[in-house]
Amino acid sequence: MKIGVSSYSLSRLFEGGKKNYEWVIDWSVENGGEHVEIVDSDHLDKSEAGLTALREYAAKRGLDVSSYTFGADFGSENKDDVRAETERVKKQIDRANILGVTRARHDVAGRPPDKTGAEEFERVLPRLAKACAEVADYAAAYGITTSLENHGYFLQDSERVRRLILAADRPNFRTTIDVGNFTVVDEDPVSAVKLNLPYASHIHLKDFHLKPAGVSPGQGWFQSRLGRYIRGAIFGHGDVATLEIMRLIVASGYDGYLSLEFEGMEDPMLGCRVGLENIRRFLEIAKEETRRG
Repeated sequence: MKIGVSSYSLSRLFEGGKKNYEWVIDWSVENGGEHVEIVDSDHLDKSEAGLTALREYAAKRGLDVSSYTFGADFGSENKDDVRAETERVKKQIDRANILGVTRARHDVAGRPPDKTGAEEFERVLPRLAKACAEVADYAAAYGITTSLENHGYFLQDSERVRRLILAADRPNFRTTIDVGNFTVVDEDPVSAVKLNLPYASHIHLKDFHLKPAGVSPGQGWFQSRLGRYIRGAIFGHGDVATLEIMRLIVASGYDGYLSLEFEGMEDPMLGCRVGLENIRRFLEIAKEETRRG
């Protein structure tokens, strides 16, 4: 396994032109990162020249570009909108190829928490699976595996993720598991990770502070589907069973990329540095336990 950061973790520092993607690569190297995940944003130069230069800069610094991550939404009721979105996503796959990645993560559909019921999921599942399969087929020509992430309230449950993968039925359509995001739909992360690990092409390591529903704790908190309060944490500092999840990952035989995703209130560089240290420490504990049997 290779440990690294998602550019999203440091993207708050992009505002005002203070930092950029090349800086993320430099920071990653200086802090022991072995890869970098590039997340699309308004700060990314998506021209062929810009993406080529970024790929070459990462290679020069000795980093893999592990994945290209971008948004998508195939949930519209309008067929023309879904067709346009599918073609737009294919252009993003073209960009992933320029970046030299073998992994690309796209969203599938989001819904507000009060519109995420099982009936709605069953109704749109065939349509979403068809779009994901078409994108995966397009990406296969580049040797790219596409994935959805447990993200956006609607496709955030581990069983819904699994069912979409099975419905799309493409060998190169998998999941990017975000180990913390299951809390947003009030699912136990340990159980959910265990269920989705057989389908993983990439893993995001994230932690959250959790509080019961009731009075808002204040700034920085948002609510889960059932009303619990959630706030981003430094990996290892929150309420997600991060060490137990690292044990599951090691035991599963997963040998891909691990991307730190930090979205806490702390300084991003501090949050990422401590998070990377904890990932390495927990990973060594899990490996040593496995060696001892």
